[in-house]
Order: sequence, then C-alpha cells, then structure tokens
Amino acid sequence: MRFSLDDTDGRARAATLELPHGTLTTPVFMPVGTQGTVKAMTTALLEDTGAQIILGNTYHLFLRPGADIIARAGGLHRFSAWQRPILTDSGGYQVYSLAKLRTLNDSGVTFQSHIDGSMVEFTPEKVVAFQELLGVDIMMQLDECPPTTANRDQITAAVQRSLLWAERSREAWQRRESALFGIVQGGLHEDLRAASAAGLIALDLPGYALGGFSVGEDMQHSYPAIAASAALLPPDKPRYLMGIGFPEDIVRAVGFGLDMFDCVLPTRCARNGLCFYSEGRLRIKNACYRDDMRPIDPQCACYACRTVSRAYLRHLFLADEISALVLMTIHNLHYYLELCRCMRAAIMAGRFREFQDSFLASPAGHAHDAAATDNDPGCAQAHKQT
Repeated sequence: MRFSLDDTDGRARAATLELPHGTLTTPVFMPVGTQGTVKAMTTALLEDTGAQIILGNTYHLFLRPGADIIARAGGLHRFSAWQRPILTDSGGYQVYSLAKLRTLNDSGVTFQSHIDGSMVEFTPEKVVAFQELLGVDIMMQLDECPPTTANRDQITAAVQRSLLWAERSREAWQRRESALFGIVQGGLHEDLRAASAAGLIALDLPGYALGGFSVGEDMQHSYPAIAASAALLPPDKPRYLMGIGFPEDIVRAVGFGLDMFDCVLPTRCARNGLCFYSEGRLRIKNACYRDDMRPIDPQCACYACRTVSRAYLRHLFLADEISALVLMTIHNLHYYLELCRCMRAAIMAGRFREFQDSFLASPAGHAHDAAATDNDPGCAQAHKQT
C-alpha cells in the first residue's frame, strides 16, 4: 500500500491510496457489501456508480459461505467478481451486536452463530488469517466495540483489550499485500482515545481507523471526540472513520481530517424507499409523487435520474417490484460518491470551508432532522395522508 497526500485545505485532505487491486482517491465512501455483495447491486452497476472500493465483513463471510469455499474460488475478489479494492471489517462490532451468547476475554471471543447456533471462536490471529485467505486489500484488527453509553471502566477495559489484540494481530500479519489497520477505541473520552491512538501508532501500522462511534450516542456529542482523535493520527497514513453514514456527518468528518468512510445507510434507506438528494430526503411512497414526472433529483446524473420518474419509482415500490430497490440504491450510492468527488474538488481548489458551510446550511445538510424529508412544494398535504 502506498499513501500520498495530494492537497490539504485546513485539516481537510485529498489523498491517493495505491492498493493491489486499484488506486483510490480520497475522500472516499465505501459501499457496504457485508455478505460479499452490495445489496440490490451487481458489480457492473457498482462500477457504473464510480465505486472505488467496497467493504466486506469477516464475521458474516466466516460463518457463510466459510473459508473453504472462498479459498477454493481463489479469494474474495474472484468469488464475488469484484476486481477493484476490498476492505474487510474484523467482525468485532457484529459479535457485539448479533451474537446471542458470547464470552469475551483477553484470549479472544467465543460466540453463538446467529445462523445455526453453533459456537465459534474468534482470536486476533484467526481473524487476520481469515482476512489474508480472502486476499483483501485492507483488513482490520479484531477489536472490542462497546457502546459509547457504557461506563468508563468498561470502555477503559475495551481500549486495553483492543490494544493487546492489535499487537497480536500485527504479530500474526504475514501477507503484506493486505494492509492491516488498527482501530482507535475510547468512547467519548478524549483521554482514552489519546491512549488508544498512542498505543496503535507505536505499532507503526499501515493505516488507522476510528471505531466505536454511532453506537448509541447522539452524533452531535461525538464531533469533539472525532475531531480530537483524528488530529492524533499520523498525517502520512490513511484515516478511516468506521460506520458513520449521514451526509452531514461525513462532510464534517472530512473537515476534521478523515479520509475513508463506510455505512449501510444509503443502501438500507434505498431499500426502504428513502432517497437522499440535493433538497434533503425524499420518501418515494408519499402520495405527492403519484404523478410526479421529474427524476428523483434533476441535478443528478445517475442512471436512475437519467431514465425514470418519481411517479414510476413510486409505482414500482408500492407494487413490491425489485427494480425499485435497484434504482434507488443506484441513486443513493451515486449521491454519496458524488459528494466525495465534490469534496475532493473543493479541497484541491482551496474552497473546502466554503463547500462545507454551504452544504451544512442546505436542506441536504440536515438529514438527521425529520424536517429534511420531502422539501418539495405540495408535499405538506400529502404527509397528512400517508
């Protein structure tokens, strides 16, 4: 892996990341392909949106289809027919959120599969070995991810255990084509975040991530800890903010100096009929779109906006047609990827602060706010009916 800064504007960064399966430019959003696929998308559709890299998940892929199947296929790229870069999460968050029964100690974690109830053991070494078998470009250390609402003692213990596991992950790391990233934990406690970052930086890993945000807290309360943590990370290595997905949160995080982002939000919202666009959010089932022949967003150049109307999408969605989910997923991913492209251009032009202020002042910059949904004139009456 090679990382180079192309330009900066304040703390915002535009960078290039060279990986075995391709070159990324940042800021970059990574669509989530948990099971080895981005839901409602084919690899050709993903490539058409301009996706540079996708994210897979160790927990899910380990349980199904399993190491033997993927190894027989020649790795995750060949198995999934995606030839651009892949990053895999270690599965620590999924163990916390999905496992019905789990036992956690310094050795690792034993948990009950949510698929068949079998007991599975994850250790830092086993997680690294599996990700190396997948042949991915970037792999994450196994970490403990407590909610930010946990008490300080629990979060302190998680920081210490995650550092121990990072050290063991580094010792187990053999396939240098797969870059190993460490994960900073510490909840909203800036001193714990600083201790976590210092311990990871001492390991001299290829890249660093901020984990443990957006797990129970109001994001407004996370901004100071995110900004402070980002400032502690080495300037010559990539910085990844894990699992943060609202557009305004990503724009703020780029201003804090972060480079890489992922979240299921744009694809999950699409499957539930919610589109992000330049005027905020659009809920396609609302009655005001029954005979609306405009595209989702007249300012968007994605395939969905070039070809179909809101009325047609509403018809497909209410008729439970799969194509509605495909078209809205294309749009939402294009929206996120275009947002990153625009931020990069603003950084390179020395206008990021202007871009950020303008975006956050717009309806699109208030996706957390229910008032950002359906700003089109004439929808107010329809809201009362739907």
